[in-house]
Amino acid sequence: MASQASMDYDRTKELKQFDDTKAGVKGLADAGTVNIPKIFIRPPEELAAEELNSYKTNINVPIIDLSNIQDSSRRKEIVDEVRIASAEWGFFQVINHGIPLSVLDEMIDGVRKFNEQDLELKREFYSRDATKKVKFNSNFDLYNSRTADWRDTLSLSVQDSDPDPNEMPEVCRKSTMEYIKYIRRLGETLIELLSEALGLQGDHLGSIGCAKGCSIVCHYYPACPQPELTLGVRNHADPGILTLLLQNEISGLQVLHEDQWFDVHPIRGGVVVNIGDFLQILSNDKLMSVKHRVTANHVGPRISVPCFFSGHASLLDKRFGPIKELTSDANPPRYKEVLLREYLARFLSSSLDNKPPIDYYKL
Repeated sequence: MASQASMDYDRTKELKQFDDTKAGVKGLADAGTVNIPKIFIRPPEELAAEELNSYKTNINVPIIDLSNIQDSSRRKEIVDEVRIASAEWGFFQVINHGIPLSVLDEMIDGVRKFNEQDLELKREFYSRDATKKVKFNSNFDLYNSRTADWRDTLSLSVQDSDPDPNEMPEVCRKSTMEYIKYIRRLGETLIELLSEALGLQGDHLGSIGCAKGCSIVCHYYPACPQPELTLGVRNHADPGILTLLLQNEISGLQVLHEDQWFDVHPIRGGVVVNIGDFLQILSNDKLMSVKHRVTANHVGPRISVPCFFSGHASLLDKRFGPIKELTSDANPPRYKEVLLREYLARFLSSSLDNKPPIDYYKL
């Protein structure tokens, strides 16, 4: 029989009370919270399963050195490494990618400054309005999820035009504008490499708009007093084309590989790359989008900045399926055609707990 405490528990009320503070998870940490609120605690069956799958390994996600990429023989080696990593892991890290270390450091520092500034300045950006290009909140699916995650987020929708600097928080404006310039360029390079890895012309994916339409999300994970009970980001796969992620020195990102969680250890100056669901569909399963998560931690803050490439805005109302050159009688299409707008909306309007959008389109 349920205890009186659990019968009296009003989850919706607690969620609203947390949301109304507009202080996010950092507000709880700053208040000296020792026992995390119930809205953050994972279900008992999930925690029990975690105990059974707690085996750790020292195998690392592939690391790919992009230096000398213009040399034809070296480029072929890089393309092969990208193809193998994308097919077997769906994740890899790149080093010597051309983004100055100072630009990476200043981006991380800008996110830290935004989150650690006076609360009233942060609250000016607090919103759950999906149409806002710049907004701050905690958990985009707060009211739809089974449990809330231990993180706060500043979202910047860049899409296809240069962002208006005046819309951005002043404390991280300059560093973000500079970072966007470089991360877009790296995204274009990686889309070229992935095209070649699929045996296509280098400009194939770029010509259909895959290197456009990026959104930058700045996650801030405060130290958690009970990290074993919650997560920083629940288990999910990214819906778009490609994700490029910058992270500070605190670990937490894990990728699911052969039914085991592997740590993606931060590399100074490195950028993490992962394949999105939509690219898995376009490649007809030659490139794999895999599940990943972020654990909570006793130490913090962990800071990460994923940049999601989801396609040019002009693609939203077009239908896409596996690229014709990658299908044959022996290897028929594995997915129905997808309307990109519908696909992304399905992801954004639901919870990370729900059935992945890609599953709706499998043949």
